[in-house]
Amino acid sequence: MINLEFKNRFYLLSMTFLLLMGCGSQGSSSAKENEAVTRSPANTFKELTAQEQETLDLLSTNQQALLEAINKERSQKQICGELGAFGPVQPLRWNSSLYASALEHATDLAVSNTFSHDGSGTASDITGDGRPSKFYERILANGYSNFHKVGENIAGGQQELTQVMHDWMASPKHCQNIMNSSYTEVGVAIMINNNSDYQVYWAQNFGSKRS
Repeated sequence: MINLEFKNRFYLLSMTFLLLMGCGSQGSSSAKENEAVTRSPANTFKELTAQEQETLDLLSTNQQALLEAINKERSQKQICGELGAFGPVQPLRWNSSLYASALEHATDLAVSNTFSHDGSGTASDITGDGRPSKFYERILANGYSNFHKVGENIAGGQQELTQVMHDWMASPKHCQNIMNSSYTEVGVAIMINNNSDYQVYWAQNFGSKRS
């Protein structure tokens, strides 16, 4: 089951238009579709400086910093807009398969210059193999099998970890994914393409295994 609910919202922060998309989950019992979407005009981002790009490149390999940013939010009670209060909930563990699926999708978005939970269907959409892949297909293809529940958040244009976490937590569906007590593991990836519309692409893949 995929939880996907469409909700359009624009953010103008730090003189920059930011793009977010959060997918609910694929699990074992629901058939309802929920997906939260925030879109912004293309080509509205300032070019990354060499220092900003170096900082993001270093962050992309810093699993501990990415994990701590998520678990800091999960350690406190959070209000996810109209979805209500969540947490505190248990910290997540880093999972290499979820990281691999997040990296695959962030790379596909950056290379194909697209923005969706579905893959681009081009050569960079590896799991799709010629058709647009689904987020749970990428998670399975990267070795995260026998799962109880999986989910995905993506974002584009945010040039700092604090900025993307703020935007995700300010968006109810993204916030709900981050604060979901059903998840036990996560992987986060960042990809940069200065020739794309949003330049910086973020992907979070969440999951939990069946007992």
